[in-house]
Amino acid sequence: MAGNELKVLSAGAVKGGVAQLAAEFERATGTRVAVDFAPAPELRDRIEAGESADVVILPHGMMDKLAQQGKFITGSRAFLGRSLMGVTVHAAAPAQDLADTEAFKRVVVGASAVVFNQASSGLYAAKLLEKLGLTKSLGSRIIVVPSGAAVMEFVAEHPPAAIGLAQISEIMVLIKKGLPVRLAAPLPDEIQNVTSYDAAAAVSGAAQDAARALAGYLTSEAAKTVFAATGIHN
Repeated sequence: MAGNELKVLSAGAVKGGVAQLAAEFERATGTRVAVDFAPAPELRDRIEAGESADVVILPHGMMDKLAQQGKFITGSRAFLGRSLMGVTVHAAAPAQDLADTEAFKRVVVGASAVVFNQASSGLYAAKLLEKLGLTKSLGSRIIVVPSGAAVMEFVAEHPPAAIGLAQISEIMVLIKKGLPVRLAAPLPDEIQNVTSYDAAAAVSGAAQDAARALAGYLTSEAAKTVFAATGIHN
């Protein structure tokens, strides 16, 4: 970025913690941080196409691929945290039994719509429904939307029986914003999907020292406490 500003490209699942820590970094250093939150596959494609950034935050596997292409400053990459997936329902929906896979299947079959996004969590949700033999029977009740926020917005607008499959961290952000949804439960352990996120300073950035400092701040021990409060855990 030109001037005293850093550009961050970040997956949306870690938005709550990244936004808070970016603001803290700004106050402490005087360096403005502009964060572009978008679905992880979209950001990966943009970076591979040559878009520049100072700091990148993506799932571990995508970061591996970009690292192989020489996109990051050596030694700047570090683990940020892990996210679990959950089931979100309208705030007025009755309690749901999600104790195991069979209970999950019953909830899904009884839903008026099953919503997920086009990012990493949505790709997993689509594969999970196919693996459990539910895709064909659900048919047009499967709704795919662009982002995690759009998942919760759809559920909020279609009470009481629509359900969303999304990162718990994204569900928490929308609940805090007052959207009438709630976390019914995490996915059962046997079908849970854990996504690990890393942060790194990009070689394409103009302010590499500041980018290193920000990447280090986002992955520090102090930052892990902030992320834990938003659903992203060590």
